[in-house]
Amino acid sequence: MAAPRIDLAQPYETLTLSSPFEGLLVVQLNRPHVANALNTQMGHDLIDVFGKLESSPEQFRCAVLTAAGEKIFCGGADLKERDGMTDDDFNMQHYLFERMARIIYDCPIPTIACVNGAAIAGGLELALACDFIIAADHARFGFAEVKRGIMPGGGGTQQLPRAIGVRRAKEIIFTGDMFNAEQAMRYGLLNHVYPQAQLQEQTMGLVKRILANAPVAVRQAKKSITFGLQMDMRTGMYFEVEAYSRLVATQDRMEGIKAFNEKRPPKFVGR
Repeated sequence: MAAPRIDLAQPYETLTLSSPFEGLLVVQLNRPHVANALNTQMGHDLIDVFGKLESSPEQFRCAVLTAAGEKIFCGGADLKERDGMTDDDFNMQHYLFERMARIIYDCPIPTIACVNGAAIAGGLELALACDFIIAADHARFGFAEVKRGIMPGGGGTQQLPRAIGVRRAKEIIFTGDMFNAEQAMRYGLLNHVYPQAQLQEQTMGLVKRILANAPVAVRQAKKSITFGLQMDMRTGMYFEVEAYSRLVATQDRMEGIKAFNEKRPPKFVGR
């Protein structure tokens, strides 16, 4: 039975999918009328898309997560939808969001959050679930959950300290304060900051540099970094060798050497 694959023609209620060029999948949050807030349907839609990327990692070689509009990437959970929810309903929805965050984090191909505006609460957790973040210079960030009687629960208390350090992460989460793109860059949360007019072009340029490389090698490197950081150094080094060994018999490894010796760009096929 063939693994499920992404169909770009399949409509999603809360997302828009596109592939501007071969190898790239752009996943756009598309609820701009409500700050691209996370509702139950968006949780289901994101799980469906990233579940298919996990099942068929060869279909696309890089994914960009972005959002409609120029002011807000994602304002977090849709609190209007949550108004009046029973405890059971709330817990059921939150479990959906937990699965959503994990499946994005576990995506085998490189994932880039292209943050076109404010990323707050669950919106910041979506960005943190990606491999790295590129943001517009007017973007703002923060975890406001403690102001609503809850706490980050989609990976925020785990991802943020690992990205910017424990003490600064505690201050941000305990206070619920917002911070701007300049601060986020200084903290180490962001890889790049660009003016809004340049954000898409610069993101696509980075994607193309990734896509120029051997796809299986990139996937194995991602796996080695992700899991290796959860191990002690010596175990991580052994894990790295195991990941490396999977590349020895690939066509792409042989092509890389051949192209170097023939002084030409390699033509990787993902095998």
